[in-house]
Amino acid sequence: MKAKRKIGRVTIGLYNTYDRSRIHDIHIRTIARASPICYAFDMNLALFGFPFKDKQSSIVEELSSSTTISDGVYIKKLYDEGRLLFFDFVERGFPPQLGIIVATTSKPDEKKSIKFSELVDICLGGKSIALIIGLGRKGLPSNVKQIADYHLDITSKRISLETCTAIGAIPAMLYTALFMQK
Repeated sequence: MKAKRKIGRVTIGLYNTYDRSRIHDIHIRTIARASPICYAFDMNLALFGFPFKDKQSSIVEELSSSTTISDGVYIKKLYDEGRLLFFDFVERGFPPQLGIIVATTSKPDEKKSIKFSELVDICLGGKSIALIIGLGRKGLPSNVKQIADYHLDITSKRISLETCTAIGAIPAMLYTALFMQK
């Protein structure tokens, strides 16, 4: 009988590059779109630099009541299960509990570039990873890319994806690759 592998925890991190002082519609829509994806593919959702300081439970209520995407059910489920995580902006490093940090970018630094198959192997080896996706046209700030352990171009063709396209494509591809290994 084959021993069951322990797959590492995967977190999808959304890095806010918009206004840091107040909640905008783009924040709500992006979180509402990411929540069912993360829930469906058994991944955590981490929010970096969103203007939710110290009012997480009320923000979850606001987010879930102000979206028609899945009626906000999955935002609540992730929060209730401790899988919706809130962090400030990172200056020097990401929280260690997230594991290996992977910046998603269409312009990876060759020294930090990781192939998708290598990322799958890391997860299958039981290590946790966090895939950080930047909101907005500019993607992730350079300081975030600098402190990431790896850079992943999910297309492997240097094709820039719109934020919500990346939010759907990256988890779906990773979950499929990991599920096929079970």
